[in-house]
Amino acid sequence: MDRVRLLNLDIDNLTMDELLERLDRGVVYTPNVDHLLQLQDDPSFFVAYEDADFRVCDSQLLIFAARVLGTPLRQKLSGSDLFPAFCRFHRNHSNVTIFLLGAREGVAAQAQGRINARIGRQIVVGTYSPPFGFENDQGECEHILQQVERSGATVLAVGLGAPKQERFIHRFRSRLSSVRIFLAIGATIDFEAGTLSRSPGLLSSLGLEWFYRLCREPRRLWRRYLWKGPRFFWLLLLQRLGLYRDPWKRQLRAAVEPED
Repeated sequence: MDRVRLLNLDIDNLTMDELLERLDRGVVYTPNVDHLLQLQDDPSFFVAYEDADFRVCDSQLLIFAARVLGTPLRQKLSGSDLFPAFCRFHRNHSNVTIFLLGAREGVAAQAQGRINARIGRQIVVGTYSPPFGFENDQGECEHILQQVERSGATVLAVGLGAPKQERFIHRFRSRLSSVRIFLAIGATIDFEAGTLSRSPGLLSSLGLEWFYRLCREPRRLWRRYLWKGPRFFWLLLLQRLGLYRDPWKRQLRAAVEPED
């Protein structure tokens, strides 16, 4: 599979159609600039990312970065585009059913109703909105696993935000034998429910989706975009000059194991 190296991550250079055709089983993550920066500092996030079967570009800025490096990516595949495309692709595949994990209480159920009405069948068969801090409560995690298993879903779409959603998938994918596909989809559940609006297409195409989100949620996102963002361009320059060094040694990948 053709891949493009950005900092310490290999990104699959796939179109939407190619991904949907190939995605019969596995874990899909959609890296953006924030993810790339977290991958410089968080070893557990790095190991979770290494576990993914597909890593596709979720940022127009990464498209730009790949061009700067002379290794262009062919298409931006954000989670919020991939998920509805995945549902449409499997409209008539009754063996494909989805469990939505994430968002505030009631939002995932609202998204379920809208998705099923649009697709014309019960493609989403279960939802759950976990409480804050659930990842540190083993009992709550076990409850989530039981809910997913009981639903009979073959796809788990996790919208908890990074790095929480990737860590959850990495930690528990081996426990969910009936689930064939794991999708980390960020705020997509809110978009599907209609409780959060996406940026206008023009802003997204110009790489300014971050600015739209910053204007809507300045308290939550200012540090990510205004403080951390410039660091990415510095690291990109280092890579362009051949001076970038992966902060994680090879042995770290074996040293950091998923929790039981």
